[in-house]
Amino acid sequence: MSSNVKAELAALQHLSPTQLRQKYAEVFAEPSRSGNKDYLIKRIGWRVQSLAEGGLSERARNRAAEIARDADLRTTVPRTPAVSQTVTLPALPMPGAVLTRQYQGRLIQVTVLPKGFEWNGTVYRSLSAVAKAVTGSHWNGYGFFNLLNNEGNSK
Repeated sequence: MSSNVKAELAALQHLSPTQLRQKYAEVFAEPSRSGNKDYLIKRIGWRVQSLAEGGLSERARNRAAEIARDADLRTTVPRTPAVSQTVTLPALPMPGAVLTRQYQGRLIQVTVLPKGFEWNGTVYRSLSAVAKAVTGSHWNGYGFFNLLNNEGNSK
């Protein structure tokens, strides 16, 4: 390795990441996507040496291509991930039914509609939306109205 290349490689150690990115763009003719100083020093160092002393020999390039062609390809389908346990929600009561719940000293009464739920004169799309309107925080509507058993499944 020539002394000029050695000096250039030594100078890389003293550059900031911003300066290394500029040097990278200079030697590779494209911007770096990395800002990691160690990575940039290694890549730029390799490129400077390659330009000064020549890249891989034709024999090495052919061997690399041969190895790439002979790489084992996946011959089996990957396993499917384990399916999480599904929770079966109960069927909603018939339209016209009234769900009741005592919450902070108030009696909450929700009427089941064919498409939604009515509480305090407002129609909501889900029991969870009703529970949020009542409490001000996110709730599972089935849980809020005690429609689930102890294990989180339908009663």
